[in-house]
Amino acid sequence: MPGIEAIADLLDYCTEDELKEIDGILATDTPIWVPQSGPQTEAYNSEADILFYGGSAGGGKTDLILGLSLTKHTSSMIYRRQATQLIGIESRLLDEIVRTRRGWNGQKDILSINNCKIEFGSCNNLGDEIKHQGRPHDFIGFDEITHFLESQFRFLIGWLRTTKTGQRCRVVCAGNPPTNAEGAWVKEYWGPWLDPNHPNPAEPGELRWYTTIDGKDVECPNGDPINHNGRMLKPLSRTFIPSRVTDNVFVMSTGYEAMLQALPEPLRSQMLHGDFTAGTEDDVTQVMPSAWVDAAMARWTEEGKKGEMSSIGIDVARGGRDNTVIATRYGQWYAPLKRYPGKDTPDGPIVAGLAISEQKDSAPIHIDVIGVGGSVVDHLVCNDIQVVAINGAAREGLENQKDISGLLKFRNWRAFLYWKFREALDPKNGKNISLPPDTKLKAALCTAKWTLSALGIQIESKEDIIARLGRSPDDADAVIYCSMDTLKIVRTYLGLAAQKQHEQFNVNDWLRG
Repeated sequence: MPGIEAIADLLDYCTEDELKEIDGILATDTPIWVPQSGPQTEAYNSEADILFYGGSAGGGKTDLILGLSLTKHTSSMIYRRQATQLIGIESRLLDEIVRTRRGWNGQKDILSINNCKIEFGSCNNLGDEIKHQGRPHDFIGFDEITHFLESQFRFLIGWLRTTKTGQRCRVVCAGNPPTNAEGAWVKEYWGPWLDPNHPNPAEPGELRWYTTIDGKDVECPNGDPINHNGRMLKPLSRTFIPSRVTDNVFVMSTGYEAMLQALPEPLRSQMLHGDFTAGTEDDVTQVMPSAWVDAAMARWTEEGKKGEMSSIGIDVARGGRDNTVIATRYGQWYAPLKRYPGKDTPDGPIVAGLAISEQKDSAPIHIDVIGVGGSVVDHLVCNDIQVVAINGAAREGLENQKDISGLLKFRNWRAFLYWKFREALDPKNGKNISLPPDTKLKAALCTAKWTLSALGIQIESKEDIIARLGRSPDDADAVIYCSMDTLKIVRTYLGLAAQKQHEQFNVNDWLRG
């Protein structure tokens, strides 16, 4: 009896009519792929528009994406972050599942088989997603979703559509828990399932509906269209279904589980158990250690707010999807952040009004003066509000400032403020900072990297972070500005004289106390 390989070789000698007949037999009588019973079948049959099927390594995640492309959809796109990572997926599809390379175009990474087309693509760098613009598909799969930037993911799923009557459209993401801060966005996107502090948790496989309003995800009660400013918006459903290596009978027979058991923590918990709460591995140049941020958030309670408001920090949106973020502090206790879409805070008077509405106990306001921030400062000064203007790129006044070791200087004010907050977070310093549990804030704080230049410690600029990740560290900047301890200016009957006295107050005055 000839083997599969020998039979596949005979296909080269078949006529077109014979090949069509074979395709018909395979399509109607013999399923080319079927899901394994358990979570893989549940994910295969899920009604979610956007499904995250993930958890431990070896749980059959990649096969689910390939199987759905082969059996349920006519036009599919499968992404990996790096182009070289596609080789293994393509080999799995061609050599182990369909067992033929007939219909495969290696130059374009496209397989045409059984009246369906499966394409493969990558987005190595931020901006590479643009090359996929305008290419609609009824199925989009992401293998290892935590490797992608959130901005890439959101852009690519915008091309999920079909003109074929009755054809379902859906997105399926496969992946393990993120191993670094850059993939932490998935914990917020699928927050009800992955965030243990989420106020409204969801069960695995449970559907939740969301739409995007003014650049922000808004949860809806169901999938019925909603009217927003005269536009009808259709919510899309999401869910998360966990996978485990023990669910995959093919992998379990290979001893793969024993290999996962041997991994060091926290990688073992992430890859073996699919634990999304296990610590991520920090980059060696990460400014804020994740464990320190976690500890600060773990000690936060509502009852921790005591005494007068000490400080306000504001990071003003610079356009796009940025937010204007306001942080307030009572001693070492930070209140939940207030976030406002950039389009709602286009000028100085509006942001100044928000700042004044948040201010209590004459707390000094610390604000970045770049862009719209300068106008905000002007309006606050005109309203006799104590404000500290921060230009992170400036260096004046830092000549004699060093880190806690007394050895390292600072490249600019951004480096000085970030590093001083890092030192305050260090558990050994006993500051006991309390930060509100907030996945977005943690991601922002753990994003910036540092280097040592000839002028001292240098922190990655906001522009460089946006270029690297596609998102702005607005939350982190607001909290770090808020961490500044500025002596309050006590108002007297002189009023205008007091205003003139602090009109030019900036970070240099703050440093001098």
